[in-house]
Amino acid sequence: MKTLTKSIVVTALFCSITAQATPLYTKCVACHGSTGEKSALNKSLIIKDMSKADFVSAMKGYKDGSYGKDQKALMKVQVTTLSDAQIEEIASFIVKK
Repeated sequence: MKTLTKSIVVTALFCSITAQATPLYTKCVACHGSTGEKSALNKSLIIKDMSKADFVSAMKGYKDGSYGKDQKALMKVQVTTLSDAQIEEIASFIVKK
């Protein structure tokens, strides 16, 4: 019974986090954390600490290939299909500055 209760609590917590998130950010959670608090693969900047302008610039740079280091190719795949409006939506969700 305790395992079932823990599973329900974890599921409810995950659902509340993702319910608050823009659906576009859900694919980012695994590497960057639910609030952008993680350094992805211990190589990236912590995105919640970036300014909105820097975040948008980085995403557009990944998209056009002008930004990034070790994770450049990985991130290009993630952002290639995003429109500028979608990048702005993710930025508005994750960066509160």
